[in-house]
Amino acid sequence: MDALIHAADTALRTLFAAPHASQPCPVALAAPTHLNDAERRMSAGLMRVNHVGEICAQALYTAQALATPNPQLRAHFTEACKEETDHLAWTAERLNDLGARPSLLNPLWYAGAFGLGLLAGRMGDALSLGFVVETERQVGAHLKGHLDRLPAGDQASRAIVSQMQADELRHADEAQAAGAADLPAPVKSLMHAAAKVMTTVAARI
Repeated sequence: MDALIHAADTALRTLFAAPHASQPCPVALAAPTHLNDAERRMSAGLMRVNHVGEICAQALYTAQALATPNPQLRAHFTEACKEETDHLAWTAERLNDLGARPSLLNPLWYAGAFGLGLLAGRMGDALSLGFVVETERQVGAHLKGHLDRLPAGDQASRAIVSQMQADELRHADEAQAAGAADLPAPVKSLMHAAAKVMTTVAARI
């Protein structure tokens, strides 16, 4: 019952409360450059997608923590979820700075990711960790692509995305070290396709 209450509390906080980071938002070393309207829209769309990714991360880790019977692994997922809260707060703050809103479909994204997390958790700890490894590696690649697409002058967004990429790849390495099993190639392809749909829709809605 405590785990269910915690999962419900996390969902409500993620979707309806302002997130609070435990670490300061990364700061750009270069001086800020004025963004024109087109550049601002581009940055806003990309950061909206990144914010959705952090909404999904909260759901995935919470569901996987709920599903595992292993207390050490539950603590691992819970700690990772806390670290992802920093990313959630940073992307929310950056969206606000850009004068942009988050995705209108965030409850849907959260619900879908939570379901996937439960499914992964029910497949056993090794495959659940393998799901984390593949998810974080795909996110890391996606963030690298965003660094290529962000306007050159948007140093604030670049600083955030760079730190997020480093953190996500570290999460993948930690899950691998914890005993992750390699996922079958068709599962990886399905995950990639689902992520493509999410990023395309979230950039606009």
